[in-house]
This record gives sequence, C-alpha cells and structure tokens, in this order.
Amino acid sequence: MTTSPPTPAAFLALATIALSFAGCDRASTAKPVVVGSKKFTESVVLGELAAGLLRPAVGSVRRDDLGGTPVCWVALTQGDIDVYPEYTGTITRQILKADPPDFAAALAVHGVKVSRSLGFRNNYALGMRKDVAAARGIAAVSDLKRHPDLRCGFIHEFLDRPDGWPGLKAHYGLPQTNVQGMNHSLAYRAVVEKALDLTEVYTTDGEIAQYDLLVLADDAKFFPSYEAVWLYRADLEERHPEAVRALKRLEGRITEADMQRLNNRVQVDKADEVAVAQEFLQERLQLDGTSAEPSLLARVGRSTLEHLQLVVPSLLVAVLVSVPLGVFAARRPKLGRVVLLATGVLQTVPSLALLLFMIPVMKFLLGSGTGAPPAIAALFLYSLLPIVRNTVTGLQSIPESLRESADALGLSPWAVLTRVELPLALPTIIAGVKTAAVINVGTATLGGFIGAGGYGRPILRGIDKLDIPLMLEGAIPAALLALAVEAFFEVVERLLAGRRS
Repeated sequence: MTTSPPTPAAFLALATIALSFAGCDRASTAKPVVVGSKKFTESVVLGELAAGLLRPAVGSVRRDDLGGTPVCWVALTQGDIDVYPEYTGTITRQILKADPPDFAAALAVHGVKVSRSLGFRNNYALGMRKDVAAARGIAAVSDLKRHPDLRCGFIHEFLDRPDGWPGLKAHYGLPQTNVQGMNHSLAYRAVVEKALDLTEVYTTDGEIAQYDLLVLADDAKFFPSYEAVWLYRADLEERHPEAVRALKRLEGRITEADMQRLNNRVQVDKADEVAVAQEFLQERLQLDGTSAEPSLLARVGRSTLEHLQLVVPSLLVAVLVSVPLGVFAARRPKLGRVVLLATGVLQTVPSLALLLFMIPVMKFLLGSGTGAPPAIAALFLYSLLPIVRNTVTGLQSIPESLRESADALGLSPWAVLTRVELPLALPTIIAGVKTAAVINVGTATLGGFIGAGGYGRPILRGIDKLDIPLMLEGAIPAALLALAVEAFFEVVERLLAGRRS
C-alpha cells in the first residue's frame, strides 16, 4: 500500500492556520487604549498629543504608520485602534460620502463617536511659488483655467478623493493634464525648485511660511471645512471613561498658529514628534508627561523584530505551499503551466496594490485588516513564484535513469519523491527560497503603509519629514538584513554541495 503525498489543498490549509497565528502577535487579553494616526506629520503630532493625554490616565499604545484615511477608518471600526485624529471635511466627503443633518448619529451607526473641534481647521488648498503665480496672474483657483500647461504634483490620496483633485477639477472646469502623484514633502520641494508649478497644501503646513508660498483663494468655495477632531470607538466610554475625559481636554485648545508652529518644529527643525507634543502639553495644560526617547539601538532592534515577524512566517508558509505545488506542476506538465502562470501573474501585481488588496481579504478571513496579517499574506503570495519555479526546474533536471533505478528497486512513488527526487532537487529549491527571502526583506518595508511596522516605518517617516538620517535608520538595516539572509542561504547551499560530493 502506497502513501499519497500531501495535496496542495492540505498545505493551503496549513498556510491559513499559520497566517492566523502570525496575525495574532499583537493581540492582548487586556486591551490597552490604542492611538492611531496617518503617516503625515500633523496626524502623527496629534496622535502623540492624544497619547500624552492618555498616558497619565490609562496608558496608551501608539500606531503612527497607518497610511491614509481608509486604513485608519478600517482600523478604528474593526477595533485595531481606539482613537485617531481626523477632519470633519474628510469624514463627510470620504468616510460617510454624505453631509448628514445629524453628524454624530451617522457615525454612531459604525460604532464611532466624534469629539468637538480641537480648535483649528486644516483645510485643503492649492499652493504655488509667489513669483510664478505673479508672472501668470494667478491669485485664485479659478485663474488656473487660463493655464492648462501647469505642472501639478499631488499626494495619491488627494488624486483619488472626491474632495480632492477629481472633485476640484470638475467643480472649476480645470484643464490641466500634466498631473503626477508624489509624496507631500517632495512635492513642496519640487515647487520650490520649479520642477512643479502647483501642489496641494494643508493650511497648517509649516512649509507655507518656510518657502513663502502663495495659497490660492478657493473663490468658488469647493473645499469643505476641515475641523480637527478625535474619532473614537463608542465602547471606549464604557471601557475607559477617563480616557475620553482626557482626550476632551484638548477640545478648542489648539489654534491654527499653534498647529503651524508644531508642524514647523517637526518638518523644518527635525524635532521628534513625541518631544514636540510633550512640550505643547506642558505649555498649554501644565501636563508633565515626559517619557524617555528610545535609543537608536532600541529603535533598530524593535524594527528588526517587527520586520522578521513579517518575513519569517510568510517565507515558511510559502515554502510549505510552493514545494508541493512545484511537485504537482512537475508531475502534471499541462496543469503545471497553469500553476506557473498563476504564480507569475501574482508576481506582476504592484506590491503596494497587492498589499492594500489584502486588507479587506484579511479582514474577512481573520477579522483584522491592518497591521501584520495583510502584509504577511502579500509577502506570502510574492514568495510563491521563485520557489515553485525552482522546484519544477530541480525535479525536471533529474536524469530519468535515476527514477527508473528507483522503480526497479520497488520503491513507492512517495519514497521515490522523498528519498530520491527531492534530495537531488534540494539545492535548486534552496536557491529559489533564497531569492524569495531576499525579495521579502525588501518588499516588507511597504508594510509601513498599513501599520505592520518593520523597517518601513522609519523609511516612510523619513520621507515625509525629508529626514535622511531617519530614512537611513530603516534603509541600512534592511539592506544589511538582505545581505545576511543571502549569506545564510549561500552557506546552506555550500553545505548541501559538500554533502553531495
């Protein structure tokens, strides 16, 4: 009686179980108050203000790398975070996609409550160099209609939002077509250096005064009011009523000038957001919430651990799935071409797009659509092709005479596979695993867009602040880890080669 090898479906089941466990690394039986924020400077500063308010009352955990509005909203509604700073215009235009008569009731349907205004507005606007605007006679958004040749650079979220470029262009009938998506801080620099003519600005940006830019008048009144507020889970009032009371201490206490100053301290002076928030709380509320800034070694150590928590599970599960798929593809060449085509198509999907696509998938499967689970799932899918392809190549390169000899000895198909074919193909399979591992280390940095941590967090924060040392804090360890992974697998390959010789 012969034993059949495990089917791909069995290994897929193992993969699902492993992904489920991998996504639970941040779970806790006693859930703390988790403060989220988007990845741009003002949102991070406001998140640190919230954490500073909560720390003396109930303690808090920060997640300051949650990308844009959709990711933060998903994280809030599914309970990954408890509170994050938002703006009323964004709530009506992008989250609710309506301007309901009862704002609070519309949010309550989603189990979310909203605070009163924190005291300032951060409205969308368009900005230009003053000399460029004067030379073209531009003072308001409607003046742009006479200049279709303007070069525009906007953040990707602004390019997609109904209260961003699509709605603005339709509202004013703007003719510009030379429009590209880019990082907010980089767009500012491009405008200053005359590589761009026009970009979106937030009215509390410190760079407006720093670069002496002109903010165009919204003369046709397109942009809504963006009052800064806290969005928090309704059950937070039951779990930690003192937390809600602490958050409300900042209602009406931050002016537009205050926010511009705080943003300028971070963007221009390169001050740490935690220190800037603590200084403000001490000055405005006499709240002494000082906390020690982690050392560079501690920060890199934390990022390394988070990065490995993304790379290792995704790679292990990919090996469990890819090797059986490769065996199947080698044994069934016609169906094998379909397997290779499918894994090849996955490899062509842009990594950021695949990462964001996995958010609703993981939310449906695991109940958690942000953080590690979608990042691990995306990395797993990207790892399939190199391992499957090398498994097929390794098995197909085995001389047929060796298989015939094994059959002549009366070995079962399972014994032929495990004792003859896989050992002979192992060096080629290991080479595929090495390729997948090195790709994973680099691609995992994109996990910083959805709160997965790792080396992507300092890289993305450094890009937003144009802080090269902060970018290098993530980029250099990522490169070193990739080199270490490659060196490890080269040692494994040499050991295998020595055993065969």
